[in-house]
Amino acid sequence: MSAPLASRRRIPVWLAIVAASLPMFMATLDNLVVTSALPVIAKDLGASIEELQWVINAYTLSFATLMLMAVGLGDRLGRRSVFLAGIAVFTLASAASALATEPWELIAARAIQGAGAAALLPLSLTLLAGSVSERLRPAAIGIWGGISGLGVALGPLIGGAVVEGWNWQAIFWLNVPLGVVAIPLVLFAVPNSFGDRVRADVVGLLLAAPGVLGLVYGIVRGNPAGWGSAEVLIPLIAGSALLIGFVFWESRTAAPLLPLRLFRDRSFTVANLVGVTFSFGIFGAIFILIQFLQVVQGHTPVEAGVMTMPWTLAPMVVAPLTGLASSRTGTRLPVVVGLVLLAVAMAWVALTLSATLPFARMWPPFLLAGIGMGLVFAPSSTAVLANMRPADHAKASGTNSTLREVGVALGIAVLTAVFTGAGGTLTPTGYVHAAIPAVGVGAAVLGVAAVIALALPGRRAAARAAAAGAGAGAGRAAEVATGSTPATAAATATTATATATTATTATATAATATAATAAAAAESMPVLAD
Repeated sequence: MSAPLASRRRIPVWLAIVAASLPMFMATLDNLVVTSALPVIAKDLGASIEELQWVINAYTLSFATLMLMAVGLGDRLGRRSVFLAGIAVFTLASAASALATEPWELIAARAIQGAGAAALLPLSLTLLAGSVSERLRPAAIGIWGGISGLGVALGPLIGGAVVEGWNWQAIFWLNVPLGVVAIPLVLFAVPNSFGDRVRADVVGLLLAAPGVLGLVYGIVRGNPAGWGSAEVLIPLIAGSALLIGFVFWESRTAAPLLPLRLFRDRSFTVANLVGVTFSFGIFGAIFILIQFLQVVQGHTPVEAGVMTMPWTLAPMVVAPLTGLASSRTGTRLPVVVGLVLLAVAMAWVALTLSATLPFARMWPPFLLAGIGMGLVFAPSSTAVLANMRPADHAKASGTNSTLREVGVALGIAVLTAVFTGAGGTLTPTGYVHAAIPAVGVGAAVLGVAAVIALALPGRRAAARAAAAGAGAGAGRAAEVATGSTPATAAATATTATATATTATTATATAATATAATAAAAAESMPVLAD
């Protein structure tokens, strides 16, 4: 124990922050710059709308299904070791993405990228917490969150600029030198740490991953192949059966990938239901809307990135303030209000959408949606941890992030199916006609999420849970975060804040990244006619 502590004293704090944050920023930025490149990729590779969906969903599903496994492997094999492996995998997959000449090659490389990112996002935060003193930890995590938010905000702009000034391959090649620099930097500046060395739940992973994949594949192929076709029914039935088997297995195994006992807590269960429906509704709607700017209205990737900034920047301001205020308001009020604002914003868009809609009428609902997202992010993540033992924080937050990502993938698949089923055509009028019911479904799902959120604990219940948690778990919190034994009550708050930041970053990344797939798809179609 003394060696890591000594090494932390010798290494400047700023260097540890850079070492832990750079790989996470790399993954966040990469997934966002892809949004601006998808229209060009569609033209260059001749990708169909289904293939473009898989460029995003391959990453999202790989990330979602492997995140909890990466956390468990980090506990067993060493968090820094698994983190370094994630950097290497992500960097090599970036090079493979740049070299792709066929859609299936890019899809495969993106799936491998998602596997690398599954280790980067959760472990970067854990390693940072273990690299700085308890006194400096809140400030370090705040900087970490700021770097995450910077990648979310600047990703579409940087991606648009790179694509317009260079080519789409460049967005992937940029990761290679960053990865080469990050590996020795992490080795030098970040100490290794371990957690509880339980065996990996390989059976759970082998049931969950193809189960979710089968459902998403069946939904994506529903309209093109026919909902009654064997190509659709077989993966839907098989995926459902695998997920039922997954739940059965998780209830019996001693070291589950997804601890079902956590769902006995009302706050945890409701917060995760909110996370799934929130991700389903908002990101599915974004998927439909972003192409409206680039394809129907003819804006460049950079222009589209600027136009969506009221949406992408607002959560950066609102989420931290909401996180601070939730200790007084509780989690239910901001989450319900945020989801209502999101539902209103999406309904507003659906009711006013037209091919000639000016930006002056777009930015108010975009800003309202951004404020709503900021109100939901931190309190919903806090609700996940409200009654959890510190030893369960990593599993609880990982479960929440995983379910959010599954919601993203399902939302994109379902709302795109609604769009194509409504007869989306290549003309602006036809596109808008099909987009309205799809966005309307997203608004309805967000309304359902708001109703579900009413079951979250109120302010008094949350305060009682927080007080009980602080008294019971303060001594263990720092051990969980750092792999060391010294602990203070402040570490509990730091861990909760960090978890909320992780979930916010992961979900915001998926939000903007998945949003542009349909834009790319439409770019692969013939030129629009009035």
